[in-house]
Amino acid sequence: MKKKDILVVDGYNMIGAWPELVKLKNRDLIEEARDRLLVILSNYQEFEGREVWVVFDAQFVPGITKEYTKYKVRVVFTAQGETADTFIEGIVDKLKNVLTEVTVATSDLAEQQLVFARGANRMSANELYKEIKRSTQAIQLESRHFRAASQKKRGSLTEEQLDLLKDLRDFLNEG
Repeated sequence: MKKKDILVVDGYNMIGAWPELVKLKNRDLIEEARDRLLVILSNYQEFEGREVWVVFDAQFVPGITKEYTKYKVRVVFTAQGETADTFIEGIVDKLKNVLTEVTVATSDLAEQQLVFARGANRMSANELYKEIKRSTQAIQLESRHFRAASQKKRGSLTEEQLDLLKDLRDFLNEG
């Protein structure tokens, strides 16, 4: 039986590390940066078959803990005064078991050590960025094969498929 694979991402950590998202953050477009992160992780989740959770602390959105799903990604805003790190540590304890593999993406070294001690895998923001680039390239390759096969069968791609491929191309060219 294959283990369930969950990736827990420290959202603001990625926004502060990924070039495209840093640019948005530096222009005070934090909401747009959050949304773009979710789109990127949604595409990654869909292709890789991993469940993705993104945790944002109450730094920019104070209030009570809020959880919802957007673009099929689980999104958590911690309660005011609760850090993303504290939430992530707790969720690792709840999710990690013999049937569930948990990986935490953060560049916070202390947090990496804590989640590793709790049995989770860890990766830095840069490692996840590279993994997403690799995955995006695989998506593009698969899309090219799909397009070639579709053109043989039907003649061309739909507008929606073309828009998705353009988005992926633009993402790869930005990094």
